[in-house]
Amino acid sequence: MRSEAPWLGLLRLDTRFPRLIGDAGRADAWPMPVRVRTVEGASPERVVRQGASGLLDDFIAAALALRAEGAAALTTSCGFLVRHQAALQRAVGPELPVWTSALLALPGLPSPGVLTVDAASLDAECLRAAGASIDTPVQGLEPGCSLQRTLLENLTTLDAADAQACTVAAARRLVQRHPGLGCIVLECTNLPPHADAVRAATGLPVHHLLSFVTERWTFP
Repeated sequence: MRSEAPWLGLLRLDTRFPRLIGDAGRADAWPMPVRVRTVEGASPERVVRQGASGLLDDFIAAALALRAEGAAALTTSCGFLVRHQAALQRAVGPELPVWTSALLALPGLPSPGVLTVDAASLDAECLRAAGASIDTPVQGLEPGCSLQRTLLENLTTLDAADAQACTVAAARRLVQRHPGLGCIVLECTNLPPHADAVRAATGLPVHHLLSFVTERWTFP
């Protein structure tokens, strides 16, 4: 039975890196009540670079537990879980919305480009799973930059100013490579704290998981 105030269930990776204010993996980043369930062993390396291999059953178990507690909808703390969007939705049933990733916004946006933590891992399978064109422009953080290392290697320190600089630099490369873009989608759930800086640097609308889910949150 649902509580009086509908709440969002958040399937979170097993991480130790710092999460800045506005990071979608923080319950306080959301405008609605949130309950978090961490999937043990779901490291960034396994989910991003290994496609969450061997972890789908664990994510399904966490999703079913949140459903049993009364979640109104489910989301995740990693955009690469879009690979398992269909499987998670099928597991919990059609009555419980599952929004794994901001990439799900792509089909409804005008000329979007994607900013991701790791361009080498965001392949055609991810884009197809989101219902997006496989020709969607994608730009990753600079391989080996401090922010990418912190996130993917699950390090315990993060320099907020440097993280923003890494993100903005990648966004600028994206628009330089694709000057006709109409907007930018942040795949990585750790990048929303830098959305305003990306918007200021590129002059483009910026979408991310927080905005995507909030637009679809129709529960009273």
